[in-house]
Amino acid sequence: MHVCRVGLWLAVAVLPLVYAPVQAEWVALEARYQLHPLQTVYVDPGTIHREGHLVTLSALIDWKAMQGGRSPTRFYSTTLSKQFDCKEKLVRTLAATDFYDHMGTAEMIGGGRNTGDGHWIIVEPETLNQGLWKTACEKP
Repeated sequence: MHVCRVGLWLAVAVLPLVYAPVQAEWVALEARYQLHPLQTVYVDPGTIHREGHLVTLSALIDWKAMQGGRSPTRFYSTTLSKQFDCKEKLVRTLAATDFYDHMGTAEMIGGGRNTGDGHWIIVEPETLNQGLWKTACEKP
């Protein structure tokens, strides 16, 4: 009987740790790639996934002022899933999701679906995409 209570107590104590939500570890992109004064761009290094010369990662744009004008779909942040061809220096956006609050929190406003339709673009020098490419493709 005592063993059963200890086992039940351990299960109750450990269960919240096992099923706790995983939080992104957003790290700000290098200052030289923060090109818009009203936004800060972050990367979650834990989402970087390499498969040959292709790399995917998650990024977040956090706006200082609400975006969307007067539309009902106003938002403070956008999460992005991007894929890079490190060899050819190309990028495409796989998905984008807008959130009502900062840092990808609160109500999801829209997106979450494929946005790139396989359309690759060149990573231009001194752009946000170059900063993300550098994070994804250059070896530390």
